[in-house]
Amino acid sequence: MSSDGVRYCFIVKWLDPQTCLVWRYQLFYYTGDNSIEMYEIKNQRIFLKRVSHPEVHLEHLYLGASVTLYSRQLVIEDYGDEFTRKHLQNLQETTLALIKPDAIQQMGQIINSVHCNGFVIKQLRMCQLTTQDAQTFYKAHSGKPFYGALTTFMSSGPCVAMELVAEDAIKRWRLLLGPTCTEKAKVIAPSSLRAQFGTDGTKNACHGSDSTETAKLELAFFFVDRTLGSCARMRNCTLCIIKPHALLEGSMGAILDLILQNFDITAMELLTFSRTNATDFYEIYKGVCSDYHAMVHELASGPFLACEVCNKKGDTNPVEVVRELCGPIDPQVCKMLRPDTIRAQFGTNKVKNAIHCTDLPEDGVLESQFIFKQRFKPAQEVIKCKKF
Repeated sequence: MSSDGVRYCFIVKWLDPQTCLVWRYQLFYYTGDNSIEMYEIKNQRIFLKRVSHPEVHLEHLYLGASVTLYSRQLVIEDYGDEFTRKHLQNLQETTLALIKPDAIQQMGQIINSVHCNGFVIKQLRMCQLTTQDAQTFYKAHSGKPFYGALTTFMSSGPCVAMELVAEDAIKRWRLLLGPTCTEKAKVIAPSSLRAQFGTDGTKNACHGSDSTETAKLELAFFFVDRTLGSCARMRNCTLCIIKPHALLEGSMGAILDLILQNFDITAMELLTFSRTNATDFYEIYKGVCSDYHAMVHELASGPFLACEVCNKKGDTNPVEVVRELCGPIDPQVCKMLRPDTIRAQFGTNKVKNAIHCTDLPEDGVLESQFIFKQRFKPAQEVIKCKKF
């Protein structure tokens, strides 16, 4: 190790939205000063000379991750050399973490625990399983005395599926969960998630994969078909987007907790927008908002969490009351006038103001449809075209 720290190498791809060409690069990351450089593979030349980029951190460089560098959204395909593979492969184990229906109202606190314990959330989506879906997921327990009660419970309300990345992710997540039986967890692991949020052996707040093989199967169940258990209502709703900078700062759980104190979250997904996607989403602000281009850049800079939000009681439009919770656009104004709002607590400036919320009552359904009807191509999707 030199004064530069350690150099890691990744193979990344970039889809040029103008030409539909996929370009591949070697991305080098230096831990000593958070600097990066890029080498274009096809033309065998330096594409980006080494430059400091403090917003990039090693824990966010894993297979399948999206990294935005100078408006180019790069997807990490593979490790770039054996040194990187050897040193990072075991540090980037993945597991399924499932928040069960009984703990949905506490998901903010659970996600905060995920962050505080060093996990990176690679994928996340809310689902409403049917009884058949639940039976398929738990088919390994078919025939056991608790199988019927378990599958009925798991289809009784929404759940949240997450793919977590960390060193020894499977073992560490199960340790954080605690024993399967909540009563036992309260005795021998009182700080565990099941001790805090569970009720019994079935309604025990969370689930975790028990092996590498099981994790692969369970992650595929929830994330290969992203229409599985779609639960967006797309009526009398508003859309909230927890912005990329807030996720990077670890504020997701705390923001969700504030929303859930007064509202229901009826659909949720972790997404990454291309610049085109972000431009389309913010189209109504073009020529109206002076920060339009900066807003687009921020939304396309990394993963964000989209949430459909509805009132807890009554089928009424929640747009204006959710805007009250979020606060004025400028966090500095919020801090002086509305210190309890989300933007006052987690925002930095008018662009990095923690959360987007629907402005007009008639637009809540439109924004929810834009996100949850998948009217855009996910950033990770590779269009079949000529590759370089």
